Amino acid sequence: KLGRVFTGWVQRSFQSTQAATASQNTCAADDKATSSVPKDCLVCSYNEWDPLEEVIVGRAENACVPPFSVEVKANTYEKYWGFYQKFGGQSFPKDHLKKAIAEIEEMCNILKREGVIVKRPDPIDWSVKYKTPDFESTGMYAAMPRDILLVVGSEIIEAPMAWRARFFEYRAYRRIIKDYFNHGAKWTTAPKPTMADELYDQDYPIRSVEDRHKLAAQGKFVTTEFEPCFDAADFIRAGRDIFVQRSQVTNYMGIEWMRRHLAPDYRVHVISFKDPNPMHIDATFNIIGPGLVLSNPDRPCHQIELFKKAGWTVIRPPVPLIPDDHPLWMSSKWLSMNVLMLDEKRAMVDANETSIQKMFENLGISTIKVNIRHANSLGGGFHCWTCDIRRRGTLQSYFD
Repeated sequence: KLGRVFTGWVQRSFQSTQAATASQNTCAADDKATSSVPKDCLVCSYNEWDPLEEVIVGRAENACVPPFSVEVKANTYEKYWGFYQKFGGQSFPKDHLKKAIAEIEEMCNILKREGVIVKRPDPIDWSVKYKTPDFESTGMYAAMPRDILLVVGSEIIEAPMAWRARFFEYRAYRRIIKDYFNHGAKWTTAPKPTMADELYDQDYPIRSVEDRHKLAAQGKFVTTEFEPCFDAADFIRAGRDIFVQRSQVTNYMGIEWMRRHLAPDYRVHVISFKDPNPMHIDATFNIIGPGLVLSNPDRPCHQIELFKKAGWTVIRPPVPLIPDDHPLWMSSKWLSMNVLMLDEKRAMVDANETSIQKMFENLGISTIKVNIRHANSLGGGFHCWTCDIRRRGTLQSYFD
């Protein structure tokens, strides 16, 4: 009961402080000139679509299946639970990993041919066991930089993460981030959670897809409000406005930390979806241009009128073509809409997803087709596998 009272207080506190500061934040943002970025800074990105100049691309090397803990169970599909129970703490299937590594190497080569500078995290042995005062685990991977890094202007924010298997994931990126810091970037690490048992609902009642839908509709998640936690991939940027969802890995305390940290220059908005398993926003709601957003038809946005009233075009992407027998251990088929914009008129898309290629062509956007089907199995599409470090553009408001 005390836990429910506290969770309710955190949610009400976030909503009231967000409402109380909305008008003054708008004024403050409008009164300020474009945020200054140091002249030699290598880091500068305000949205998802300005011309891409530099990017971090993840690594599949040494990727390990996370141990089957309560937070992993809440974010994976029932048909794969046996896989996690059997292989947790061990390597993903070697042949599959080998193909994923080759696909990402080719993706990097294509990005370079498109004029983009590519940086990679360090290879690490993720099978090593570690222990904190609160838990024991093995690691997972450094495949999805979008999950752990959020670039806002000239600042790199390291997300605290919510899975115990990802506690030390930041180590793979530290060499790169130190270099960006030495070239003028602002470097922030969000409060690292203890990941003690209290952060998770140890009795989270998942037995079926119906359970997931019911719990999500009630606003119940496996993460509690014990301490702040969030994955960076639950945030998506549109200039001064940043949108976030409360999910299985991002709680209201984490969202409130981000809101306070980014105010008054940026406004953080909570949006929600009809989603039985919310985790990471970019295969549900992917902003691809000024006033242009892909909205998953299976997971409609409850606040979509906010975008329509602002004159945005909301596009329903076509049903994915990925076959049912292809393993997707940590994601849904909707990775087809998890695209990376190289600029407003170029999108990196799945070479196998011909229907979404046609959708982009009808929008006047050319497609750069790359096959990362085996890399998809590790839990991400093009947006997930990358973190854009520098885009050629300035800070704008798309909602005023």
